[in-house]
Amino acid sequence: MHLTSLFTSLLVWAATKTLAVPAPVLQKRAVTHLSSSDLSGLAPITQFARAAYCPTSILKTWKCGEACIANSDFQPTLVGGDGSDIQIFFVGFSPSQNSIIVAHEGTDPTQLLSDLTDVDILMGSLSSTLFPGVSSSVQVHEGFRDEHAKTASTILAEVKRLMSVKSTSSIITIGHSLGGALAELDSLFLTLNLPSTASIKAVTYGTPRVGNPDFAALMDSEVADFKRVNNELDIVPIVPGRFLGFEHPQGEIHIISPGNAVSCPGDDDASDSQCQIQSVPNIAEGNLLNHLGPYEGISIGTIFCT
Repeated sequence: MHLTSLFTSLLVWAATKTLAVPAPVLQKRAVTHLSSSDLSGLAPITQFARAAYCPTSILKTWKCGEACIANSDFQPTLVGGDGSDIQIFFVGFSPSQNSIIVAHEGTDPTQLLSDLTDVDILMGSLSSTLFPGVSSSVQVHEGFRDEHAKTASTILAEVKRLMSVKSTSSIITIGHSLGGALAELDSLFLTLNLPSTASIKAVTYGTPRVGNPDFAALMDSEVADFKRVNNELDIVPIVPGRFLGFEHPQGEIHIISPGNAVSCPGDDDASDSQCQIQSVPNIAEGNLLNHLGPYEGISIGTIFCT
């Protein structure tokens, strides 16, 4: 189906559903403007998200053009995935960040948008093996959950090894688009499976909603350092719809325009006009090209991997 036709049909469907299901209440909260140093500090992380779109053969040698040059001291120790059945991912150590980096590839945004606006989206509980002690009331997108499970144990083993070898307790999970959803799940997964001394940070870009309000609340309580960066009128962060039972956790950073970004407090329910769900109230008013960036001058996607 043509993308414009898809938007139109979805808007009609969403309108009828919204009449039947009360919309979640929006909270009035003040935003905080990010300083130029705050924004520039995200650049190395953004470049890691960009690098995750490169072929595994390039990532193993860490010669992926600008993204690798920007993090020239990074030492990849595990590279996997094929970009098809399993999204490309890499794990390694960054001396400049003094952290273990775990990054996941995203996917074609048009295909992702189509999948996430499907009326038959299913949510399910997290694996009690991978996410010990998590209540069955915590529900997440089944596709994201199943994709995450393909690499979770392998990544955990490598992170544990690097924590010992590098004598560090700092881990940063990173991803864009679908990769952001996987990085979000990774941040919770690693928090629940590593010693309490581990410091887990997650930074994601253009990430769709991953789970329900109970999932958002669990993320808020377990992953203290979580940032999800949204670019201008990007459509992907507002799907799947809140009226379908999905909700982002706290940590939103919304890039309004180059050099101008705000931190939106609380979960996915802020009424401030500068936050994502007010800037892009529906997919017809967004711009899918903003999903690729630029995120403060850095574009992310397969065509930008070198």
